[in-house]
Amino acid sequence: MLANDLRKDYILDRWVVIASQRRRRPTDYAKGQSEERKPSICPFCPGNEHLTPPASLIYIVENGKIGKTRDNDGARRKDWIIRCIPNLYPAFSPPTAAMENQKDNSSLHFSHKHVHYVRMEAHGHHEVLIESPDHDEHPSVARLPQLIQVINALKDRATYFMQKEYVRYISIFRNHGASAGASLSHTHLQIIATPIIPKIVGEELDASRKFYAETGRCVFCEIINRESASERLIWTNGDFTVFTPWASINPFEFWMFPKRHQTTILELTDDEVKGLAEAIRVSLGGLKRLLNDPPYNLGFHMIPDEKYHWHIEVYPKLAIWAGFEKSTGMYINTVSPEEAAESLRETFKIEEENLKSIQ
Repeated sequence: MLANDLRKDYILDRWVVIASQRRRRPTDYAKGQSEERKPSICPFCPGNEHLTPPASLIYIVENGKIGKTRDNDGARRKDWIIRCIPNLYPAFSPPTAAMENQKDNSSLHFSHKHVHYVRMEAHGHHEVLIESPDHDEHPSVARLPQLIQVINALKDRATYFMQKEYVRYISIFRNHGASAGASLSHTHLQIIATPIIPKIVGEELDASRKFYAETGRCVFCEIINRESASERLIWTNGDFTVFTPWASINPFEFWMFPKRHQTTILELTDDEVKGLAEAIRVSLGGLKRLLNDPPYNLGFHMIPDEKYHWHIEVYPKLAIWAGFEKSTGMYINTVSPEEAAESLRETFKIEEENLKSIQ
């Protein structure tokens, strides 16, 4: 019997067992009947704006052009195409104006009562970006012009949060499906601005700086170049490359990188925004087609440091992390990234052709 493959992440000190002996077919992972049912009253649907906090950003169409506004004086705009609102149950909350204006604000720093007990107040922001008035216009089926405006709205909110002195990281993520953490099925993203850099992104940044100091090159640019010629390559357009990572910890996990070196989405040109919209539409459409709309999580990794290379990671929620994973920090993946890429290439190609036919 051949041994399973133990692989290390490109740059993180993280290991995964590629368990080919436990191999399963894509159809074994395909979700059965849809687990989502539209609620009788959805707070994100048009007409229910009063059920949410006032919007911090609204995209509207006026005279054929995109306009931007926000809710004011308790009123709610109802003619929106994208709506960004504070989360009703935020994990992070902004400091008061008085606290933010203090020059020496200890509440924004770590307080040490003992070397092993460290705490700080969870100051930041937590918002929900409602991607469409259409409850079911998820990115796997979305119109390309709508996806373009979603990306532009993300850029607007990232710009706003990056100006805050107490914000050190901006997390943009999507939970799709109840088992992946989505409490509402209406298409939406979440944005959380935090006062600390998360561990995994911090480790990626440290590795990027180290590689650049040693070689003068971006480690992720190197990875993109190598994966573009590997059997893990899934799809590419003029601006983005999508591949399954060498040491993926989830079955059918894939990553999406801009070809041009960029640190955050704020550096995207208009053409690259369109390229990203296409990449998202084809990728998530291909995933849906292959696995019958599985639950998944999607996250942006980005930080404004010239040594870093921003990207999107997509994690289908198909496996249960149990005792081994939780007690060791190692993972078992029953689908090799090479096999996953082979299956995903076929459905990505179909989605690309479908997208071309409706443009």
